[in-house]
Amino acid sequence: MKLLTVIASAAVVAASFAAGGAAAQTAYPSKPIRMLVGFPPGGGLDFTTRQLAPHLSEALGQQIIVENKPGAGGIIAMTEVARAAPDGYTLIVGNIGPMVLAPNMMQKPPYDPIRELTPISQILETYFVAAVPAKHPASNLAQFVEWAKKNDGKVNFASGGNGSITHLNGELLNKEAGIKMAHVPYKGSAPAVTDLIGGNTDLMIDVGSVLFPQIQGGNLKALAVTSPTRDALMPDLPTAREQNFPGMEVSGWQGLVGPAGLPPEIVSRLSAALAKALARPDIREAFAKAGTPVRERDTAEFTAFVKSENQRWKSIIVASGAQIQ
Repeated sequence: MKLLTVIASAAVVAASFAAGGAAAQTAYPSKPIRMLVGFPPGGGLDFTTRQLAPHLSEALGQQIIVENKPGAGGIIAMTEVARAAPDGYTLIVGNIGPMVLAPNMMQKPPYDPIRELTPISQILETYFVAAVPAKHPASNLAQFVEWAKKNDGKVNFASGGNGSITHLNGELLNKEAGIKMAHVPYKGSAPAVTDLIGGNTDLMIDVGSVLFPQIQGGNLKALAVTSPTRDALMPDLPTAREQNFPGMEVSGWQGLVGPAGLPPEIVSRLSAALAKALARPDIREAFAKAGTPVRERDTAEFTAFVKSENQRWKSIIVASGAQIQ
């Protein structure tokens, strides 16, 4: 009997060690986390990701490896995330482009943004600025539209890539103003801004974190902001609505996203870590100065918001006829 008791006790101890070992192996995160950026360094998503990465790393106790994988308006990186194992080690800071716009402009999108992604938490929501080269004759959006009509067939607009929000912003202005600007896509906002400054393109409508530094430096000229009210960083800049273009009142957003099927406990851990990072005064100040103020939505709110944005923009895309291959 004593021998059986000893054997049984040993089995219990062994089982306890095995369970503890299994728990240690599956504790999240137990290795570095890859966080993809679907655009080149220097753009809005790159700015957000690199601002947050060290603080997420601190909160999670693991290294965050930021990887830029530009191309196809963020589709390449988002496709990789959609196809990744749902273990929380491949994430992305996504925005409206690859999560809403591009899939709705493709006949055969490589992923379903509703069924094959997990929205974790929203990070920010921002509005857009319409800007032209510093030497452009137009000083506001109404003047630009008048100039575009006089130069029909010769006007273009730059974007950060096919399917990006900067692409659809230009198409939306075509629709609202009754003009026909040609679309010139780039692999990210940074190279698009460089060509805009050089006068190789006529207009770009992008977020403040991308355009404000060049506007303040005198390299670009701001024409309008797409927010309901004037921007605190540029109080003299009129809104699109003030210039009789209410349909140009649109916003952009960014959020932390993973593949479909992420376990709830991992989603909760990531959401909590992100909330902790966004609560930092220095982070909030950095985003505010860049013209991209923090706008948090938790997992449930962000998931519902992504669904509503898909419904809204799908109708706009169909009306514009915009398509990407």
